Order: sequence, then C-alpha cells, then structure tokens
Amino acid sequence: MRLQSAAQAIPFHANGMRIGLLGGSFNPPHAAHRAISLFALKRLKLDRVWWLLTPGNPLKDNGRLHGLAERADAALKIADDPRIDVSCLEAVIGVRYTVDTIIHLRRRVSGVHFVWIMGADNLAQFHRWQNWRRIAAEVPIAVIDRPPESFRALAAPAAQALARYRLPANQAAQLADQRAPAWVFLTGLKLNMSSTGLRNPDGSWKAKK
Repeated sequence: MRLQSAAQAIPFHANGMRIGLLGGSFNPPHAAHRAISLFALKRLKLDRVWWLLTPGNPLKDNGRLHGLAERADAALKIADDPRIDVSCLEAVIGVRYTVDTIIHLRRRVSGVHFVWIMGADNLAQFHRWQNWRRIAAEVPIAVIDRPPESFRALAAPAAQALARYRLPANQAAQLADQRAPAWVFLTGLKLNMSSTGLRNPDGSWKAKK
C-alpha cells in the first residue's frame, strides 16, 4: 500500500454517513481488530469503520515498529470486509496525535458523523493522551470492554471526568448522532487478543499457526 495524497488517504465517505474511527499501531493487525470493528458496526449502527494506522504511537516505544506499508498491507488482509477501510492518513498529513487527526477530519469531512472507537485498556490511560479533553469534545467515543480492564478503565481519571456524558449501552445506536462529549461503554465482545501477544521478543511478528 503506497502513501497517497491527503485527499486520497481519506477513505470513501458521503454526507450523513456514520463512520467509526479505530486508530492504532496495528503491529501486527489481528482478528480482534476485525472483531471490534464488526461489533461496532452492529452495535453503533455504523456505515463503515476506518482503521487509522499511526506512524508511531507517542505513548509507546516504537523501536520495533514494523514499516507502515507492511502494516497497511497486513491490515487489508485481516480486515476482509468492504465496510472496513485502511488508511495511512496520519503519515500523509504528518501528525502523530489523535487530536490532530480528528481535527483534520472534522474540517475536511464535516458532513460525516464520526465515532472514535477504543478498547477499555485505552480508556484506562486516556487521560495521558495529548489534549484528551479536546478529543472528547470533538467526537463521540465508543469504548469496547476488554476484560480484565473493565474496573480499571471505568475508575480512571478520564472516565470519571466524563461520567455525566455517558450513555446507557442500550442507546449505543444513537451515539453517532449525539453532540460531543458523549460516550458509551459496550460489553459482550468475548475475544481477548493483543498485538503485544503476537510479537516475538525481537519485535518480529509471530508466524500464524
């Protein structure tokens, strides 16, 4: 997958669409990324999910991060669904922080209803993200439970600060239409897999069995 222009790096969309944004290193991409996306498509009534591959996570050691093109090609194979798009937008526009990506998309694709999708493990450290309050003010957020992270995530500073904006899980289908800040915590996805567990100590990806 070759890097494109900023316009080309924004996947297909149309005014009024409900699109989930799943950001990450995807090092490597795996079945849980796909499962989370399909789960979000169903529970949030989304039209599409965009996988936004980061050039490098500011909160992680990127010394063993595989090349962006390699990760993008692997993500396309794992996604295997016409409703899931893979994008290297952050590398194209030269940003590494989620807040900058979201601001860019909100300006360029103003007619789309975006939802940021994250796992409960990310909610637990969301207060460490660059300008996290601005992120919460820009787009609704869907948090997908990842046991055993549930309690730690919901007790974390960001979850406590945003508690009054939390929607009941049975209103998840309305999240994309809500004015931010708004978020929902979704349980029911039983798939415990991480990119960390799929890497060897030297950073190489484990061979598929």
